[in-house]
Amino acid sequence: MLAASRGWRHEGLTIGLVPTMGALHAGHMSLVERACRENSRVVVSIFVNPIQFGPNEDLARYPSSPERDLGLLQQAGVAAIYAPSAAVMYPPQAATRVRVSGVAETLEGAFRPGHFEGVATVVAKLLSAAEPDAAYFGQKDAQQVAVVKRLAQDLDTGVKIIVCRTVREPDGLALSSRNAYLGPDQRQSASCLSFALDRAARAYKAGDRDLKELRRGILEILGAEPLAKIEYLELVDPDTFSPPGTLAVMAVWIGNTRLIDNADLAQPFPG
Repeated sequence: MLAASRGWRHEGLTIGLVPTMGALHAGHMSLVERACRENSRVVVSIFVNPIQFGPNEDLARYPSSPERDLGLLQQAGVAAIYAPSAAVMYPPQAATRVRVSGVAETLEGAFRPGHFEGVATVVAKLLSAAEPDAAYFGQKDAQQVAVVKRLAQDLDTGVKIIVCRTVREPDGLALSSRNAYLGPDQRQSASCLSFALDRAARAYKAGDRDLKELRRGILEILGAEPLAKIEYLELVDPDTFSPPGTLAVMAVWIGNTRLIDNADLAQPFPG
């Protein structure tokens, strides 16, 4: 991967990287399409990163569709697919992990200990392997975006982190590989996440600036859904992930499926 990247750079070409864990959907492909518009060559990585999963999480059953992914990426015109094995990424002698303080320690970081250390480590390795000019991430994983931005700046990577809008189903549900776990009733219930965010964004637009009241309104909508169990809901600053702020971030269990979503209430909600 590194040899290919350096060959392109020697030719004066620009490189975009889209990191994924496979099981590609329209959200991933929107990142790929933008990267292809903005760069001479695009690399898509496919790697289900074991060190960002906790011991009781869904690593063993994480969705996988390698042949379909390959077809989609070939059709999109990407220059390379980088799909290393776990043994290559983390050989037995590997002893280095990347830890980002502050923004990585709250919410997702608190509920999933070690998660962002795994994310930061794999992103650092992917940036080193592809040496891109720009890397593309989805806004749905808002805290991950904040962690990656901090990492890229602090390590002087020179890589521009491009954040792309969340792609949603017609009813507003954010696209996610984990949506495949939802049964029909659960899928219907899951729309409460985007509905709650949309209502809060409308209230903010109408002039409500009381963040506690806005949070309470979101909680009421989520709490009215019998299949939903709220893990966290906060209104935070999008860069530090500390309150107060207008970015509403949530993690909600629908049955045995954990979903995350977010919206900046100060911006029009695209639901």
